[in-house]
Amino acid sequence: MHGLINRSIEIFLKERHGAELWQAVAQEAQVPDGSFEAMLRYEDGVTARVLAAAASRLSRSEAELLEDLGIFLVTSERTRVVRRLLRYGGVSYREFLYSLDDLRDRVWLAVPELEMPRFELQREGETGFHLICESPVPGMGHVTVGVLRALADDYGALVLLDESHGEDGRSDITVHLLNSTHAAGRRFSLAGEPA
Repeated sequence: MHGLINRSIEIFLKERHGAELWQAVAQEAQVPDGSFEAMLRYEDGVTARVLAAAASRLSRSEAELLEDLGIFLVTSERTRVVRRLLRYGGVSYREFLYSLDDLRDRVWLAVPELEMPRFELQREGETGFHLICESPVPGMGHVTVGVLRALADDYGALVLLDESHGEDGRSDITVHLLNSTHAAGRRFSLAGEPA
């Protein structure tokens, strides 16, 4: 597993649940040196152990934890580069959805070895979309749902999401875009935020 994924999980757990929880999880999961380096690779088992230990200690399912991670990636100041990358997809939530097909290529320009899901978006009626998420990384469908929820808020859109997961790493996510201008979205500028 790429260190960026593991490091994101570590930052999420520390920021949302505290350093003490992370230390206990890292010890239980046998994380090398108690922390992840973003540009190293780790055996997949260590990531699975981290998620299992964190879910157990927080009395939550791994699916809930991964969805929260997706929300965190969009909303945290520590991971604002993820939000910027995703918001480059368009000026509306609808445009963002259409941009998911090429997200993998955009990420690979910066980090070619990162295991990214493959997305395929299909239109269903006036307000419906069907998003297929295929990933070699277990749980990416749950992370994707969190990202979709957080970006709906970011754009000020009102959406309903429903997901189902297959055994083959494929997630089917239904997106109902009820109102694309439901609320004021968060400020975003392609030129970047003022210093």
